[in-house]
Amino acid sequence: MRVIIAGGGTGGHLFPGLAIAEELKRRDEKTEVIFVGTEHGIEARIIPREGYPIKFLRAEGLVGVSILRKLRAVLKMFFSIADSYSIIRAVRPDIVIGVGGYASVGPVFTAFLASAPTMIVEQNSVPGLANKVLGKFAGAVGVTYQESIPFFPNAKTFLTGNPIRMRIIKGSKDAAYNIFSLERDKFTIFIFGGSSGAKSINRAMVDAFNHMPDLKENVQFLHQTGERDYEYVRESYRKWGFKGTVAPFIYQMAEAYAVADVVISRAGATTLAELTAIGKPAILIPYPYAAGHHQELNAGKLLEMKAARMILDHELRGDILAENIRELYANEELRSEMEKQSRTVGRPDAAQRIVDIAMSLIKNR
Repeated sequence: MRVIIAGGGTGGHLFPGLAIAEELKRRDEKTEVIFVGTEHGIEARIIPREGYPIKFLRAEGLVGVSILRKLRAVLKMFFSIADSYSIIRAVRPDIVIGVGGYASVGPVFTAFLASAPTMIVEQNSVPGLANKVLGKFAGAVGVTYQESIPFFPNAKTFLTGNPIRMRIIKGSKDAAYNIFSLERDKFTIFIFGGSSGAKSINRAMVDAFNHMPDLKENVQFLHQTGERDYEYVRESYRKWGFKGTVAPFIYQMAEAYAVADVVISRAGATTLAELTAIGKPAILIPYPYAAGHHQELNAGKLLEMKAARMILDHELRGDILAENIRELYANEELRSEMEKQSRTVGRPDAAQRIVDIAMSLIKNR
C-alpha cells in the first residue's frame, strides 16, 4: 500500500502527519508513506530525519501576506497542481491524506480529480482556508474539536482528535537529564513557542528572571528559542545566573515533555494534543494572530477545565509570568489537579481512529 501525506509549513501541521505515518507503519511495515510539502517548510528538514521520502512542490500561503504575495501565491497554485499531478502519477497512491497548510491543497485536489481516495485532518477549532476548501472535495474529514464539525459536510466528518506520535507518550525522563544536561533534583520548566520560537515569550521569560531571583537555586529551564533569539536568550540566562539548557530547536520533544514539571508554550492544536495526552500542567500564551483566534479558543477550553493557565499575548509581562511560575512551583496539589484535568481532554488514540477511516475509504474505493 502507498500513502501520500500532504501538508506542513509548521510543526502544527507536520507532526500530526508523522503520527499518522507511524500508525500506518505500525499496522503494516510494508506500507510506503511519501510526504509532500515545500522546500521552505519545516517538513524539508524534519522528514528526512524521520526516514521518510519527501517530494516537493511549488506553493505559498495566501493568508496574512501582502497583495503582491497573494498574487504570487495564486500563480503558484497552478504550479502546485501541476507538480501534484506529476507526483500522484509517479507514486500512484492508494489514498492521499491532507494534514493542513497550503502544501496540502494541490495533492488532495488533484487526487480528487483522479478519483483517488482522499481525507483531510483539521487540528483547530476554526479550520484554516486550505481545509475549508478541501472539505468540499475530500472523502472524509477528521476533526479535533466538536466546534469544527459545522464547517464541513456532516455525513463525512468524524470527531477523531488530533493525532500525536506515540513516542511523545513514551518519553524517558532519565534519558532527558542526559540529553539536555539537566540536574535531577531541580524543578524543570520547558519553554517553547512553536517550531520557530516566539519573541514575546522569549522576552517575557528573560524579564521574569528579574522577578524571581529567590528561585534561582531551585528551578531550571529547558528553553527552545528559535534561531533569531537564541544568542540573546542564552546570554540572558548567563547574565541572571539561572540554570538550564537553551537551544534554537529541540528534536527530542518526547524527552523534553517527560522531564518538564511545567510547560510554557503557545496554544497550537498539536501542542495541546501532546500536552493533554501526557497530562502536563501548562501556562499557555496563545499566538495572537492565529486565524479566527483559534489558539485563544483552544487554550480557553483548557483554562475552563482548570487544566492550564492562560496569559494573553498582549498582557504578557515578566512579572505576570514569574507570578504564575512561582505559584505552580510552590503548589504541588494545584499541579496534580491540572495534570488530572488535562488527561481527561487528551485523545492518545486519535491516529488509530484516523487510520481506521482511511483504511475504510481505501476498502470502499
